[in-house]
Amino acid sequence: QVHVVESGGGLVQPGGSLRLSCAASGSIFNLNRMAWYRRAPGKSRELVAALFSSENTMYSDPVKGRFTISAGNAKNTVYLQMNNLEPEDTAVYYCNVKISGKGEYWGQGTQVTVSS
Repeated sequence: QVHVVESGGGLVQPGGSLRLSCAASGSIFNLNRMAWYRRAPGKSRELVAALFSSENTMYSDPVKGRFTISAGNAKNTVYLQMNNLEPEDTAVYYCNVKISGKGEYWGQGTQVTVSS
């Protein structure tokens, strides 16, 4: 069994910053990728950023240059540093963990609201 837990969401003003955290536990051998997705009101879920076991990263175009994904000291932890936040970044953010040979696992989501 694999458990994924996110934290760090909240309310922030435009131009502000937040850092999201994600921790995976359980049978996480052969962890292949940790990623952040988001679902904005009325929209489908979209990939925001990903960190691969190779340490390569990828970002969606709307967040390039503003968001940074990084691993914690423990390889089962990943962070999403979000700077210069915009109202369009308002969404529920989900952590996704992909394990080779097992599948993908999701956290419960954390709300990020950008509003003045």
